[in-house]
Amino acid sequence: MAFLPICREDLEERGISELDFVYISGDAYVDHPSFGTAVIARIIENKGFSVGIIAQPMCDADYKKLGTPRLGFMVGSGVVDSMVNNYTAAKRRRSTDDYSEGGVAGKRPDRALNVYCQNLRRLFGKEIPIVIGGIEGSLRRFAHYDYWADRVFPSILVTTGADLLIYGMGEAPLFEILRLSEKNVPISKMKNIRGTAVLTDDISSIEAEILPSFDEISKDKIAYCKAFNLESKNTDGRNASVLVQEQSKGVYALQNLPALPLTEKEMDYVASLPYERRAHPVYKMGVPAITEIQFSINSHKGCFGGCSFCAINFHQGRAIQSRSKENIVAEAEKIASMPEFKGYIHDVGGPSANFYQPSCENQLKNGMCKNRQCIGSTPCKNLRVSHEKYLDVLRAVRQVKGVKKVFVRSGVRFDYVQMDKDPSFFNELCKYHISGQLKIAPEHVSKGVLKNMNKPDPKMYFEFAKRFEQKNKELHLKQFLVPYFISSHPCCTTEDAVELTKYLKSIGYCPEQVQDFYPTPSTKSTCEFYTGLNPDTLEPIFVAKSSKDKQIQKALLQWRKKENQEIVGRVLNSEKNKKESSYKKNDASFSHQKFDRYSKNKFGKKY
Repeated sequence: MAFLPICREDLEERGISELDFVYISGDAYVDHPSFGTAVIARIIENKGFSVGIIAQPMCDADYKKLGTPRLGFMVGSGVVDSMVNNYTAAKRRRSTDDYSEGGVAGKRPDRALNVYCQNLRRLFGKEIPIVIGGIEGSLRRFAHYDYWADRVFPSILVTTGADLLIYGMGEAPLFEILRLSEKNVPISKMKNIRGTAVLTDDISSIEAEILPSFDEISKDKIAYCKAFNLESKNTDGRNASVLVQEQSKGVYALQNLPALPLTEKEMDYVASLPYERRAHPVYKMGVPAITEIQFSINSHKGCFGGCSFCAINFHQGRAIQSRSKENIVAEAEKIASMPEFKGYIHDVGGPSANFYQPSCENQLKNGMCKNRQCIGSTPCKNLRVSHEKYLDVLRAVRQVKGVKKVFVRSGVRFDYVQMDKDPSFFNELCKYHISGQLKIAPEHVSKGVLKNMNKPDPKMYFEFAKRFEQKNKELHLKQFLVPYFISSHPCCTTEDAVELTKYLKSIGYCPEQVQDFYPTPSTKSTCEFYTGLNPDTLEPIFVAKSSKDKQIQKALLQWRKKENQEIVGRVLNSEKNKKESSYKKNDASFSHQKFDRYSKNKFGKKY
């Protein structure tokens, strides 16, 4: 095994005079199956094409160092959207970048896909083929609200000038692109591949659903909601329609049918490619992002959780695509043979670790339901709840020689665990697979907010927390839940935030970090943030948009911090008809004893 070429010397070593493809990446080059750059490049290599990687180009010389590729450039901004990577939810520039050498920020431009593609056109000419993809391209394939500019942008195909956009997980479209390339079909002629989108000036012969245009959704928020609904309901390759949206007069973004889910055999193939599982040695200070995932295993893709704020629905999709147990065990054996391995598999999972199996039989035949969610605020009656196969995988990995412990860190859906009548998974999770802390995501405790998020009733979380505490007492283990909560989510009022604060105080928990809602492109919650409407009903909802409202909600979650006590005291004091509050108006002092009494009204003692 060897790293893929990154410089002219690597090409000379391999006797390559001209590469077939060059991949431009917004991340440092980490050759691991959790990084999209490595996955796409390894598939290209395995299919018999030559490929090199230019990671984080900063100047013209960087773009030119591997020469002009014979077939074209592949361009991705990285594992994380470049704007999310560069800015916090408060639009402050981040001081670190885990996907760059040494965690140093500033090595990836804002709106990286635009910058990279514009530079490629300038340096290599208008005729050079460019294919874009990854999370940044996928979520911007149609006209979309851009939080950082606070306005609607056209499809990223317009702003990049790319020939082809791969949306969703890119393996299946890439297989077809490479198959056609073998037949000498130029990328500019690849107009109807599943899982891709293109710009076109002729839709006369295309059978498609027509979305409201860029111009319409820029001016009319109801039109924006209608466009979002059509886009979000056409993401499954087994029941979706072709979609078309006019970007400017006579210019259309055409989204071909979504790619079909990968088969188990295809999933195993992608996972078994010869990854080095480490950052390229050129990075003397290392790349921080590899630390937690180097000895982790991706067991599946997709998530049928349907959280309103999550981009997985629109990118990976809701359909579960799993690897075989045998293939996962083989990867564990490979990890165990690495000299730096200390015996700990950090994770075996996916977007939601325990969603290893499809949600129901119907989805395998007919695709994911367009007008119904599998789980969340109202679970589907057809939801199949079972951890049997996932637990079988965990048991097998535990038995691999050299493995001391197998952790589950990629997020467990506690509501799915609670719905399982067989306690085996819960019991073994607590006994074998927690590294002191189990991270879960209740997100809130207000019923209204949770319903808007498509999350379960708070009782489900409270019951799981009790069960977890009791089980760990039974096992004589000191293990703790670490719940994640979101502040300022659409539909969350200050009163809702106070309700969450009362709960946090009742259990003595003050989160060190709080995720303020981050409106990323193409999620339902972002649609609500921009329009102020529930896209399902078109009814107005409250949205905390001002910096003051957002500051208050975030401060309420971090109620114990000294710098937040004035805000917390003032907000609690302003709550009308709350006899439990004994704060004086504008009193900047903060009494934990007073707040204890205030908290116990709804939640009582711990849990």
